[in-house]
Amino acid sequence: MKLLAQGAESRLFSDGNHVIKDRFRKTYRIKEIDDRLRKARTKREAKILEKLQKIHFPVPELIQNNGKDTLKIKYIEGNLLRNLLKNDNCIKLSKEIGEKVAILHNNNIIHHDLTTSNMIFEKEKNEIFFIDFGLSFFSTKIEDRAVDLHLLKEALESKHSKIWEKCYKAALGSYAKKAKDSKEVIKRLEVVEKRGRYKHKK
Repeated sequence: MKLLAQGAESRLFSDGNHVIKDRFRKTYRIKEIDDRLRKARTKREAKILEKLQKIHFPVPELIQNNGKDTLKIKYIEGNLLRNLLKNDNCIKLSKEIGEKVAILHNNNIIHHDLTTSNMIFEKEKNEIFFIDFGLSFFSTKIEDRAVDLHLLKEALESKHSKIWEKCYKAALGSYAKKAKDSKEVIKRLEVVEKRGRYKHKK
């Protein structure tokens, strides 16, 4: 198997038309605690992918969960949105991002790593697929939804500095139309952003 990428929590390997996601051991943690954490996080990610597949949300198909630390998922052919988001297409794609985040939140799923590196534009289906639900969790809290949107804003500002403002505005506009309790979420988002600016000043 060929190593595709490595993050803080896991390694991704290519296995034909599939991707193997392996949560590796953290030697600085007590083995029993580390095993329990990896198992719980793998189980949660699998559960989220299964729920999203049931509602036909565009995510990689879960093929296998070994019950411990490894997931086997279908490989998504396409381009990372990080490399695709340009001035001439950013409004259309950003609106789609906002709509899809709304669907996640309507199903009580917080992605918690909403970057354009975790989004793939699949040419055949002509839509954005969301990937890497390693940090995701279930929540009904308005605060968690607001933080998710704030993380999207920070990611856009960091990776797409020249166009981030109109991207974020377009994403937030379509989110507001599609998401349940969107007025409460956006109101809370203002509080989250003020809190973030205060932290940066300290």
